[in-house]
Amino acid sequence: MDGIQRRMTQSLQFKLSVWIAGVILGIALAAGIFSFTSAFSEANELQDDQLRQVAALIDQKIIPSGANMTEHEYKKLHIDSEARIIIQELESVATIMPQAELSFQTTLPDGLQTITAKGDRWRVYVKTLHDGRRIALAQDTALRDEIARDGALRTLLPFIILIPMLIGMTSIVIRRMLRPIRLLAFSVDHRSEQELGVLNTTDIPVEIRPFIEAINRLLLRVSRSIEIQRRFVADAAHELRSPLTALSLQAEGLDIGQMPIDTKVRVNKLREGLKRARSLLEQLLAYARVQEPQRIPVVTKVSMRHIFRRVLEDLMSLAEAKNIDIGVLNENDVLIEANETDVMTLIKNLVDNAIRYTPENGQIDLDAVELNGRLFLSVQDTGPGIPPEEQARVFDPFYRVLGNDEIGSGLGLSIVKTITDRMNGSITLDNIIREGRVTGLKVTLSFGTDTSHLISEQHTAI
Repeated sequence: MDGIQRRMTQSLQFKLSVWIAGVILGIALAAGIFSFTSAFSEANELQDDQLRQVAALIDQKIIPSGANMTEHEYKKLHIDSEARIIIQELESVATIMPQAELSFQTTLPDGLQTITAKGDRWRVYVKTLHDGRRIALAQDTALRDEIARDGALRTLLPFIILIPMLIGMTSIVIRRMLRPIRLLAFSVDHRSEQELGVLNTTDIPVEIRPFIEAINRLLLRVSRSIEIQRRFVADAAHELRSPLTALSLQAEGLDIGQMPIDTKVRVNKLREGLKRARSLLEQLLAYARVQEPQRIPVVTKVSMRHIFRRVLEDLMSLAEAKNIDIGVLNENDVLIEANETDVMTLIKNLVDNAIRYTPENGQIDLDAVELNGRLFLSVQDTGPGIPPEEQARVFDPFYRVLGNDEIGSGLGLSIVKTITDRMNGSITLDNIIREGRVTGLKVTLSFGTDTSHLISEQHTAI
């Protein structure tokens, strides 16, 4: 809860919404007070005008005045029934309409005034008629205030209805204005590690654009730094490959037939060391190649049966050296639209890893199937598996599982992960458990139909 509150208080959208809502409420409150006061005052003035108009009608004898005014004649004055205007002659105690005895003083001056009678406050208009008589039109101020207050409150209804709508619409507008920033954040969050291109500033608010441009400059500097490191690795590997190849050829050309036994052992170790060094250089070159951000691979329809055959031809000697049974489970061929070199590198690295970590007399199975519109490539072995806590780290370059004595560069799965990400695929590691113990590892690559074209055909086994 504290984390949510902290994110809300640090949110630009939240702050803008709160401040604008506060400004709107403040202005609305001030406008409401002004509107209520003006409407209240205007309602009282209208009621004063009503008193004057009634007095004028009586003076013009449109309605006869006197104590004998009938209720019908009173109604012809068009006086609101809620107004309760009392008409009384000051020279007599007779009340014209409606019946009430206020006993106003005869000395009251002509005009509007507020007086107290019988414990209540009254708004009184005194007028001298043409015949010399004086009349008073009175209205209870409490009633007047109630009528004015009701009218003034009705003027506030638009504020009460529109202010929440205005705040809601303001929040929606702010959210829509900040939507390009959220989309930019989403695109950055879903970028791969190798994608260091500049961010798109289209539709980004001018106030945020300098920050995005600063990030773009940083990305360019990082990209240049990574490119320098990648070129260094590639150039170093290229420079080392030639002398290592020469040394390997010279070591292979040595005639160890007449050498002492200890010398033969040392020469064999030398050959194995040179072989491992050449393998590491090849992995470094492969890793540098797949790391190239500007590389646009040639995409063709690649037969997985053909890829499996080539991988088995290249690595069968390693499997036979450990008496490992290696083969393909599915007889169906699957075609995928991808770069053949990338697919070949994927499968070859997975199979090479499986051969290295599978003990003698083990088994390795390759498989390629289409299921629910997705392509699944898997390599399953009978090796020791990978502990769950290590599975997230094995894709890091040069990382080796602790306690493992197998010879390797630690780049194989890193290369596989890089290529899989570039093909918009996913990779999963699953330990195979039988009778409560780990009996192997299954590596599965999954590719969607949006990046691959899948065709299944019946063929004979490889």
